[in-house]
Amino acid sequence: MPDYRGHLAGGLFFGVMGLVGVILLGWMAFDPLMAAGLLGFCLLGALFPDVDTNSKGQNLYYAVFVLVDLGLIIKGMYVWAAWFGLFSMLPAVGSHRGWTHTWWAMLLVPLPIVVIPFFMQTPGLAQRFAPFYAAFVLGYFSHLALDGEFR
Repeated sequence: MPDYRGHLAGGLFFGVMGLVGVILLGWMAFDPLMAAGLLGFCLLGALFPDVDTNSKGQNLYYAVFVLVDLGLIIKGMYVWAAWFGLFSMLPAVGSHRGWTHTWWAMLLVPLPIVVIPFFMQTPGLAQRFAPFYAAFVLGYFSHLALDGEFR
């Protein structure tokens, strides 16, 4: 079972391979800012299952979340900041290697990435966020795969 560095490396590998794949298939044109954002979401997904325990991965995860939440507050996006804060607390509900290490959590945990924009009733907003959902799921998958959850 890898530590946070192993999960970050796995998430980076899966993320880069995913990016290369979607670019080669013509599903996305290369954009450095978009690629960095997608890799960031992939790395967050790779760390997420272990944020329910006191660890370096938890510290990194919540440091990023504090910065993002603070940025949302500074930009006056209070509804987004509230949702972001709520969902960032979810790992504290449950035991280590409990619900966060399941295939269904891999699909459900990042669902707010597309569900919240859908309910904001801005046409096309949910579709623009779909690649970030996929990147988080891919990172999450890399974590579960490295932990041997799919044997």
